[in-house]
Amino acid sequence: MSSPLARRAVVPASWAAMLAAAVLAWVLTVRSSAGMAPGPGTMGRGLWGFLALWGLMMAAMMLPSVAPVVSLYLRTLRAGATGWTRAARSTGLVVGYLCAWEAFGLAAFGAAWAGGELAARAPGAAPWAGALLLAGAGAYQATPLKDRCLRHCRSPVGFLMHFGGYSGRLRDLRVGLYHGGYCVGCCWGLMAVLIVVGVMNLAWMAALAVAVFLEKTWRHGEAFSLVLGVALIGYACFVPWHPGLAPGLYAPPAMPM
Repeated sequence: MSSPLARRAVVPASWAAMLAAAVLAWVLTVRSSAGMAPGPGTMGRGLWGFLALWGLMMAAMMLPSVAPVVSLYLRTLRAGATGWTRAARSTGLVVGYLCAWEAFGLAAFGAAWAGGELAARAPGAAPWAGALLLAGAGAYQATPLKDRCLRHCRSPVGFLMHFGGYSGRLRDLRVGLYHGGYCVGCCWGLMAVLIVVGVMNLAWMAALAVAVFLEKTWRHGEAFSLVLGVALIGYACFVPWHPGLAPGLYAPPAMPM
């Protein structure tokens, strides 16, 4: 059986592994974005190509904020669990978590495609649609559903104790899917912002990743969530008069030859 000291060592090790995976995902995302400017549509990718890129983006953005959950989950395992067992079970949780975000990626693909069509066919209406989406994402920050999902993400101990008792080979995947569902419920509005500002807008990706991390881990995270909602609504007010603020729904006019 492992000693209490060895079990405590699992926590920083799991954090290091999650952060390393996030850094790798960021590197691959940046490389994938080479030559892509934030703009309307799905960046010329079909469904499967978009989903592959979306999964990479979610790993880059979300793994740091899920690291505390993985650490807590590892603490619920039996003291005799080997290092390989812990690695396999935490991997199963993370895979299930990312699968939940991949499912949301289907909706993101549809929204990005619709945004590209709107920008091409009704460029005058597209900024107004973007403003409404941004305002809706901001307003969602103050809803009871957002609050419930955020509270779960901020304090998942009871959830992990209950679902840590799952049996079967897919138990860790099921735990990850369930937690990922709450995370999607908490953060889908923030991810929808990427449709407005451009799916591959790296600056916005980084800003939203930091915002999600603060929401879930900072002691003032719940208050920060509300401030973020107000900021998004304020940003939305400028978009109809400055379409360039919403590059995901705005195609600049072609330069004359």
